[in-house]
Amino acid sequence: MTAGSQHTMVDMVTSDYENHKRIQAVESSFGPQGKPLVQSGRFLIGKGRLMKQSRKGQQPKVFFLFNDILVYGSIIINGRWHKKQQIIPLEDVLLEDLQDGVGMKNQWLIRTPKKSFYVSAASYEEKRAWIEHIEECRLRVLQDGTCRSSMDYASAWIPDHDTPNCMRCTRKFTVTHRRHHCRKCGFVVCNSCSKNRMMMENIDMTKPVRVCETCHLYLRTVAPETNRLRWDSDGTLEVYDYDEMDRYSEEEDKAEEEVEEDHDPSRWMDSWSTYVYLKPEHINPAGPEEN
Repeated sequence: MTAGSQHTMVDMVTSDYENHKRIQAVESSFGPQGKPLVQSGRFLIGKGRLMKQSRKGQQPKVFFLFNDILVYGSIIINGRWHKKQQIIPLEDVLLEDLQDGVGMKNQWLIRTPKKSFYVSAASYEEKRAWIEHIEECRLRVLQDGTCRSSMDYASAWIPDHDTPNCMRCTRKFTVTHRRHHCRKCGFVVCNSCSKNRMMMENIDMTKPVRVCETCHLYLRTVAPETNRLRWDSDGTLEVYDYDEMDRYSEEEDKAEEEVEEDHDPSRWMDSWSTYVYLKPEHINPAGPEEN
């Protein structure tokens, strides 16, 4: 073994050790509620803070890009700890570049089968870095041949504040006439216009989800295969408790946007955080540098 090859092996061992420590630190930051992230062959590519558009407005979220998954969550306790960990396989991610909006600069859309949402970066350069690295890693995952890209993506939800009226019947929202979201089109609708539930297996494989009247008609007539009835193991038709589902739906709507007042990030931190590209040499999204 030459001195050069020995040096390369030492660098790789050191790099693997540093990578393992980084992933462990990310895993630990989500506490006991987070899922394990350390896995053979997984590398942390980059990390940073982005503004995520939620139904209640823009909120800072921490994002971690790995070579096979995208992880994000809410920020608590001076940014050192995180909660509500979300893990998205990169083969399920589809990015859509967007022009600057009135309320969001340097934005793009992250589409996934279960949920799609808008994010924005502090600068155009950071936006391009995030998009390019995510797409490079996703391409590598798909080229590996063990994963397939999703064919069905959820619609991004229209923020509550964007419409004072139901987007189907135009009736004005009030304290009692509340907002809901159709899981198919993402429109803000009232309860009267979204009483139906349909199976959308890309969003929830266990129970029907709320849809507006227009999407209900579409799913029943144009895409009936997405509305397969479920049967119990004894051959009887499964019956759903829709009152219970209404309560679950409202809790689900609010869950991700819940921010504990004592941990409101805007009180103690700058919303932006520079994207850090860790550039592990053996999994460089930009490819090997040319001499």
